[in-house]
Amino acid sequence: MRRSVRVSLHFVSNHALKGTQGMKPLGLIDRVDLPVDKIPTRWYNVIPDLPRLPEEYIDNSTGKKVTREWLERLFVKSMAAQETSLERWITIPEPVREAYKLWRPTPLIRAVALERELGTPAQIWFKYEATSPSGSHKLNSALAQAYYAKRDGHTRLVTDTGAGQWGSALAIACQIFGLDLTVFMVRASYHTKPYRRNLMETYGAEVRPSPGDTTDYGRKLLAEYPDHPGSEATAVSEALECVDADEGTRFAVGAFSNHCLLHHSVIGLELKEQLRMIGRTPDYLIASVGCGSNLSGFASPFVEDKLNGADITILAAEPEACAPLTYGEYRLDFADSNGRGPGVHTYTLGHEFVPPPIHAGGLRYHGCAPIVGLMRHEGLLDAEAYGQVSVFDAGTTFAKLQGYLPAPETSHAIRAVIDKALECKRTGREATIVFNYSGHGLLDLGAYGRYNEGLLRDVEKEDFVAPSMEGLQA
Repeated sequence: MRRSVRVSLHFVSNHALKGTQGMKPLGLIDRVDLPVDKIPTRWYNVIPDLPRLPEEYIDNSTGKKVTREWLERLFVKSMAAQETSLERWITIPEPVREAYKLWRPTPLIRAVALERELGTPAQIWFKYEATSPSGSHKLNSALAQAYYAKRDGHTRLVTDTGAGQWGSALAIACQIFGLDLTVFMVRASYHTKPYRRNLMETYGAEVRPSPGDTTDYGRKLLAEYPDHPGSEATAVSEALECVDADEGTRFAVGAFSNHCLLHHSVIGLELKEQLRMIGRTPDYLIASVGCGSNLSGFASPFVEDKLNGADITILAAEPEACAPLTYGEYRLDFADSNGRGPGVHTYTLGHEFVPPPIHAGGLRYHGCAPIVGLMRHEGLLDAEAYGQVSVFDAGTTFAKLQGYLPAPETSHAIRAVIDKALECKRTGREATIVFNYSGHGLLDLGAYGRYNEGLLRDVEKEDFVAPSMEGLQA
C-alpha cells in the first residue's frame, strides 16, 4: 500500500541557465499523495446543497418535462436514476472503485517554479488528473457508466467526443467491462487529432467523424455545408440518432449530465483531504470549462463551504471562441444541434452555434452542464474567456517551468492561474490558488508545433463559415 507522503525535490528553471553557469535551484516542489485506501467510497451530489434545484428537463417532442421512461430510453437505467437523484452521497460500486486504483488517488503538486517565475506571493497548486490511462480526468465517469451499462444488461454504448479525451476514456472503460462502443468524433478533431482516434480504435471503439455519412442528420449537414467542421452538439445529435435506431443501445455522456458530474466529484473529495493535510484552504479554485465536468468535479465539494461563508472564488476558464458562461444567456435550449435530446436551462450560445475549430476541441460546446449553469446563475462561480494564442503562451510557459505539457483545454486554466497570481503580486495577497490539471498534451503536439512556428491564431479561419459563426472570425 502506498503511504501518505510529501515528496520534496529541487527543480531548476531553464530561465536560470546560461551555458553551464548560473544554475540556481528554485526551491522545493511539494507533492501531496494519498494512500490507495483513501480513494473516496462515495460520490458527492452537489444538487441538494445548491440554493435551488435545477429546472426540469423538457421533452422537445411534447413540450412537457421528461419522464423517467424517457430518460431510461436515452441513458442506462441506473444513470437515469442518478440523473434525478437528490441523495447527497451515492456509494461507489466496488468494481468501479477497484478500477479507480489504476491511477487514483491523484497527486496534488505545488507549482513552485511557476511561482518563482511570476514573483507572486501566492501559492499555486494543481490536482494532476493526467495520470489516468487515458491521460485526463474523463475516466472517472467512463468507468462508472460502462460498469452500470454492463450490470443493466446493455451490450453497446454510443457517445460523442470533441478532442477525443472522453472517447478515449470510454473506450478503455468499455474494454474493461466488455461493451461495444461507437464514438462520433467532431470532424475538425477527427482530422487534426488522428492519434486520439487511433487510441480509441486501439481500445476497440468504432470512431466516426461528425458530421458524417452514417446518419440522416450527418448527411443533411454535409449536403448543406460539405466542409462542416462539426461540433459537440452535432456529434450528440448523431449519437442520439443511433440510440433511437437500436433498442439495446444507450447514450454515454462525457460532460453534460448530472450523473457524469457526480462521478467526477472524486477529484474534489481527494483535494479537500490533501489540502487538510497541509493545513491550507483554497482562495481560488480554477478549471477549464467546455460543459463543466472537470470544473464541477473539482470544485463542487467546496460549494457548501462557500455557501457557509468561505471566501472561495470558483473560476471557469473558457475559450474566447466558445464561451457560453461569459457571453451566453441563461435560458431553455436544446442539448444538441437538432433538438433530439432534452431541453435544458443553462447558459448557452444557442444550439445552432458552430464554434470555430480551435485546438481545444473539448471546449467547443454551445452550452454548459445545467448544474454549472445554475451555479453561475446563482453567483457561485465566475467565468473568464481567453484567446487561443494567450492560452498556448500559458501552456508553453508551464511546460518549460514545471516539465508537464498540458492539453490545450487545461492550458485555459493555467492562463487564468497566471493572471490571478500576477494580480496577487500587485496586491501582495498570499492566496492559495488551486487548479485542476485535467489532461496532458502529449497527443496535441501538432497544435504546439503550430504555436512554436508562429502559425497559431486566436480563431483559426476555415473555408466553412456557418451563419452562427459570423463575427467570430479572426
